[in-house]
Amino acid sequence: MRREEIAALGDLAGEAAAGAARQIQELHTGIAGRVWGRVGPAALPVKLAHDRIARGAYSAATELTRSVVRAGAQAASRAQSPDAPSIERTPAGRVVVSALNGAFGDMLVRRRNPLALRMTVRRRGNDLELTGPALARAYPNAKSRLAVFVHGLCETDEAWKLGSGRHVPYGHRMEIELGHTPVYLRYNSGRHISENGRELAALLEDLIAAWPVRVDEVVLIGHSMGGLVARSACHYGAGSACVAKVHHVFTLGTPHRGAPLEQAANAASAALARLPETRPLARALNLRSAGIKDLRYGYLVDECWMDQDCDAYLRNTSREIPFLPTARHYFICATLSREADAPVGRIIGDLLVLQPSAWASEGRGKRMRFPIEHYYHLGGANHFDLLNHPAIFDQMRRCLASQRALPTAAVA
Repeated sequence: MRREEIAALGDLAGEAAAGAARQIQELHTGIAGRVWGRVGPAALPVKLAHDRIARGAYSAATELTRSVVRAGAQAASRAQSPDAPSIERTPAGRVVVSALNGAFGDMLVRRRNPLALRMTVRRRGNDLELTGPALARAYPNAKSRLAVFVHGLCETDEAWKLGSGRHVPYGHRMEIELGHTPVYLRYNSGRHISENGRELAALLEDLIAAWPVRVDEVVLIGHSMGGLVARSACHYGAGSACVAKVHHVFTLGTPHRGAPLEQAANAASAALARLPETRPLARALNLRSAGIKDLRYGYLVDECWMDQDCDAYLRNTSREIPFLPTARHYFICATLSREADAPVGRIIGDLLVLQPSAWASEGRGKRMRFPIEHYYHLGGANHFDLLNHPAIFDQMRRCLASQRALPTAAVA
């Protein structure tokens, strides 16, 4: 690792160690408070002395722990050769960085940690500048149709190659069989979905403006959180020339109606916060990133996470952020069961996202908002099988080959 990367990891580890010390202090305070409450007013002099000593001891322990960890990382960084390669030189290192960003990405940005990722177009493991010459060099056979791949939480642009030893990745097949140039993004999945969506809308504008040939069509393909980021980008870029070129949007295992794991984490956090003794555990659980918390209900816009009434906002926008009217939307899900309508499929889905959420279903008894051929189910598969599976690509190919884009006039 480079020196600055070691120091950045040390800063993160130092904060984690200090946070652990604070949680121990809060746990101690919660237990002691219950003891003082049982003893009554007679314990007040002892309580005051105890609290003063405990605050001083824990404050010193917190700062000492943070300083020791940071000092160790600084010493290790100084001992590192200036020419040491980056942690991102290997796929495993890139996975580690992306996982850290997924879990704590918003905090990394706030602390200006060098490990915080920015949204970039990636080609062969490197970031690309969105300039005409750079894109012309990177894509010598650039096509007028683009397939933009948006990964999910804690993933990298290389996630789309999962199982490439058995299956040919979607991007390669789209280029060879359908004439779309694949474009892979990497972004900080720990930031709010709306922040990434707004940034994606701006990135598409820069990408299309600098593309070596005129762009006629854009296909957005999002896995899990990536589908929400794509929808958010369509919302924030609605009316722009670049988003008008988005003719097809595929969401693969995307929690349009929320992810049950995050909903469970939120409920657990609320339950733990009720007692002083378990409140530190609730605070620790709440350290998960803003991006993860947005998955609770599939938040797409700032208003749903800022200090505003999200329900009121959605009531004023017909209860939901609308799908891009000039694009065709396709919903693909996986379930561990073979049958799409089997009870076990509805209950456990693909282990992370339930089928109704992946299909953006409005609820039982409600009609599907898009034609039935826009929905696809892959049985006997898990969430990550959706990243690279021949049956999924066959479905996408049929959709793209048989459906022309909606006419612009259809917006009205």
